[in-house]
Amino acid sequence: KLAIAIGKEIENGIDGIIIAHGTDTLSHTAAALTFMVQNSPVPIVLVGSQRSSDRPSSDAALNLINAATAAGHGDIAEVMVCMYGPTSDEYGFLHRGTRVRKMHSSYRSTFRTLSDTPLATVSRKNGVQPIKKEYNHRRKDRNVIIKPFFEEKVTIVYYYPNMQPDIIDSLVDNGYKGIIIAGTGLGHINKPLYPAIERAHKKGVHIFMAVQTLYGFCHMYVYDTGRDLMAKGIIPAQNLLPETAYIKLGWVLGQTNDPEEVKRLMLTSINDEITRREPYNGYLVYQGGVPEVENFLKTFHK
Repeated sequence: KLAIAIGKEIENGIDGIIIAHGTDTLSHTAAALTFMVQNSPVPIVLVGSQRSSDRPSSDAALNLINAATAAGHGDIAEVMVCMYGPTSDEYGFLHRGTRVRKMHSSYRSTFRTLSDTPLATVSRKNGVQPIKKEYNHRRKDRNVIIKPFFEEKVTIVYYYPNMQPDIIDSLVDNGYKGIIIAGTGLGHINKPLYPAIERAHKKGVHIFMAVQTLYGFCHMYVYDTGRDLMAKGIIPAQNLLPETAYIKLGWVLGQTNDPEEVKRLMLTSINDEITRREPYNGYLVYQGGVPEVENFLKTFHK
């Protein structure tokens, strides 16, 4: 419904969209909208706050001001998350909807772009200052593409030692069509689960492997375990974040159930959910919130 409403607003000539959202599932909505609302000619900015507006340390007003700046004056026409930046209050960050994640339960600077750099900084003083060189620019046309379909029978399973095969079997028995497994290391689960994986694959369940580490790629060719799992039907999901992989699989299965097309769509990056590599200057250096890092930057980064 939200994607459809956004499409109607864009077609009616709106110049920017701000969506107020709770922070717990903000990144899930941002990922879903990235897949459902494509080729947007205007900024679509999701914003929230970690601390309520009645607290002296609230980030609510600053985040909203920054979101309005990005939506009203920025040139980046994508689904973005606008949240708090460094503790100095100098600016906020604009995060791409497919690579952002809440990384702390209470910090104001909890939202981080993982395995990449944020799109931009944003402040009332300096406006939107892009960090990434490549992004979708604002346009005057109204040629937005809305693909709002989503298969709800999709789940994400975090593997743990001694996980029993009946967990996978129960998902299959209850009609689940897609499973994201967040595996250990390079993308692994234990051998007692193999028969359940084979049964699921034979019944047409689409299974993809992400990594619990959040950083790094799923490399299932390295060890026998990974190669065995691929032979049983599990597909490595590159460096899709587990939650983004879950959202994308639900969206993909809303479009098609053909195995080859599902695989193609899952492994085709729509907006940087799969990156070519991980930059050296990502998580800490450009995202603030860590006093030691900020002091280092002020001293050494010119």
